[in-house]
Amino acid sequence: MATIQVDIVSAEQEIWSGEGTMVFAPGEVGELGIAPGHTPLITRLNPGDVRVVKEDGEEEFIFVSGGILEVQPHHVTVLSDTAVRGHDLDETAALEAKKKAEEALEDAASEMDYAQAQAELASTIAQIRSIEKLRKLRK
Repeated sequence: MATIQVDIVSAEQEIWSGEGTMVFAPGEVGELGIAPGHTPLITRLNPGDVRVVKEDGEEEFIFVSGGILEVQPHHVTVLSDTAVRGHDLDETAALEAKKKAEEALEDAASEMDYAQAQAELASTIAQIRSIEKLRKLRK
């Protein structure tokens, strides 16, 4: 079976590197599916989960806060400010961050504050959805 090299990197470190048969990522206009031999592409990512289907059929699950996706025919690179492996996601912390972002949204004094609070809320909601999706996959 054909594979594609996948590297997922955050601002601090390499999060995951390996071979996959398929990669799914949260593109700006919807979910992208990348198979080996895909046409070269560079696009921005929304907050959400990147899933890499490995040769054995298992999925590697990584939450990204957004970022850039670069696709070459035999290599996919995900660059994100924040990336967290699925098993390291903390639902309690995500729910608390969501609550704080909602409070900041209500208390926003300027358009800049409002926009920042909106972005933080979108990211935390995406993280909570990723946690829920991962929980369903594990059942």
